[in-house]
Amino acid sequence: MAQIKSTTVLGILHNGQLALGADGQATMGNTVAKSNVKKIRRLAGGKIVAGFAGSTADAFTLIEKFEEKINSFGGNLKRAAIELAKEWRTDRYLRKLEAMMIVANAEEMLVISGTGDVLEPDNQVAAIGSGSMYAQSAALALKKHAPHLTAEEMVREGLTIAADICIYTNHNFVIETL
Repeated sequence: MAQIKSTTVLGILHNGQLALGADGQATMGNTVAKSNVKKIRRLAGGKIVAGFAGSTADAFTLIEKFEEKINSFGGNLKRAAIELAKEWRTDRYLRKLEAMMIVANAEEMLVISGTGDVLEPDNQVAAIGSGSMYAQSAALALKKHAPHLTAEEMVREGLTIAADICIYTNHNFVIETL
């Protein structure tokens, strides 16, 4: 049986605003399984936003684990991310999970992977999933050449460009801002 996958997530910190968005498509192999998956979650009373790409069930498990870490470390984003990455890499069950996450608050954004990586993205732009390189390229160009746009407008346009190019990304976007 093919795994259900979900795809493009883009986050931008720009002019004091964070926007994190994702498309809504989930695929099983080369078939669209669902077109309106919500891949963005607000955590910590709305102060933290998390987005995922990869196997949907795995990502939900990781979001729950991350929320536990956030609660354990008093809302400290970086500490929670590092502790999740350590557990994800070393736990026999968790290390089999196939997903990536972008987590952010109003001041910082991090990419977390199952290999133990916790990365602070360059230029305050992070993207994960199958359409990530298209969305990230568009976002970087917008930050450089259209700085008057809001973070939310940049995320929407970056996701639109990715959806126009990547067959695993659709135009059903969910975008959260802080």
